[in-house]
Amino acid sequence: MSNLTDLTVAELRDGFRAGNFSAREVAEAFNANIAAAKALNAFIVETPEKALAAADAADTARASGNLKPLSGVPIGMKDLFCTEGVQTTAASHMLEGFTPTYESTVSAKLWEAGAGMLGKLNLDQFAMGSSNETSYFGNVISPWKRGGGDNAALAPGGSSGGSSSAISARLCPAATGTDTGGSIRQPAAFTGISGMKPTYGRCSRWGIVAFASSLDQAGPMARTVRDNAILLETMSGFDPKDSTSLDLPVPQWEAGLSGDLNGKKIGIPREYRVEGMPAEIEALWEQGIAWLKDAGAEIIDVSLPHTQYALPAYYIIAPAEASSNLARYDGVRYGLRDLPDGAGLQDMYAATRAAGFGPEVKRRIMIGTYVLSAGFYDAYYTQAQKVRTLIARDFSNAFEACDLLLTPTAPSAAFALGEKQADPLAMYLNDVFTVPASLAGLPAMSVPAGLDAQGLPLGLQIIGRALDEQGVLNAALAIEERAAFTARPERWW
Repeated sequence: MSNLTDLTVAELRDGFRAGNFSAREVAEAFNANIAAAKALNAFIVETPEKALAAADAADTARASGNLKPLSGVPIGMKDLFCTEGVQTTAASHMLEGFTPTYESTVSAKLWEAGAGMLGKLNLDQFAMGSSNETSYFGNVISPWKRGGGDNAALAPGGSSGGSSSAISARLCPAATGTDTGGSIRQPAAFTGISGMKPTYGRCSRWGIVAFASSLDQAGPMARTVRDNAILLETMSGFDPKDSTSLDLPVPQWEAGLSGDLNGKKIGIPREYRVEGMPAEIEALWEQGIAWLKDAGAEIIDVSLPHTQYALPAYYIIAPAEASSNLARYDGVRYGLRDLPDGAGLQDMYAATRAAGFGPEVKRRIMIGTYVLSAGFYDAYYTQAQKVRTLIARDFSNAFEACDLLLTPTAPSAAFALGEKQADPLAMYLNDVFTVPASLAGLPAMSVPAGLDAQGLPLGLQIIGRALDEQGVLNAALAIEERAAFTARPERWW
């Protein structure tokens, strides 16, 4: 029997059902890996006892023939999802010590399906960041290292960097993520795993700490396309508690998986060939085109003319929504309260928010407050919303000519921690390929496709029409089958 922690979700599920191992053996193996990997700082809270309790329930269920879809599969939970009785911090000082009395809809669906929780995964504070360096609980470190003797600690991507690092390092077989402008796809690309942002509304946002409500979307992260399909089936579905939840049946994405793309047209958006893009990214993109042709697809050129305005529009809309969402953290109802001696209510507000939010969160709140202010609302926020509409229209026009789009996931491989901290604009540019699909609410997925010259993972992104998760998964599977990506980080932690 191979190392249990090397098995995928599908292999764990099927092997457990076949009686090849017990669920407790699986949970104990992952708990041991987590205990030995403190150097990665991937977890804020570890819950080995919850993983073991779910495993024991699964073993009992197997004996009685009453298995659930994810029985025997433990997972990690991004610490943006409220978990009943388990601290939920959004990686912030503001919510340090906050223990919800309720369960997010997505996590509840996973537990009801039999999954066990290994712990709460680290992230950029309030999901604001692209490198997992803004967490109050310290940086997450990628398990990958550059070749050539360079021992610099690398960013695992963000905001779902704890999820990506933990999956790549075999601390969990899969995890939840959230994607506002690329926070599932970019970290997946940086660490050599797969991650999917479904259509906006597929997964309930209820019980997820809000960043930008019109953009936030939960999604799965795992090592394979099939594993993403398995988790997404459980995570999706209508939720009356979320007004943006789509009242639609959940397709059987795993059963529909096929790498045969005969009859499909794949668009290559010319505007994604950005100036200064590394030759390795360009070469990988061309290789991806060749793989999709080999799978039977027809390749066509398409135009998304407003792509160049996506980043500036996003960094107006997202901070504007964040400034409104984060107004609730005032020291009154829950979370941190900083009450200096003799302070009044306004003083408490100011002291609490000054102490509770990190620099990046404060920066985005200030930007958001500025663009929503009376003198600048029309000049910035209204214009950004108009641009968002044009970007969505670009995608609609492109999908009249093709079924799916292929692009790079990120403009580079993982960079060193601290490398971009002094330049927020350079950090924001990491989202240049992922933000447009988020603004349009479209499903998109990153799949590992190769290594750069320093031995670091690179990803390719598939973008589909709204609700065409199946098409996205199938094209990603076609790439996965041909890329045959088996590289993994050498253990150093």
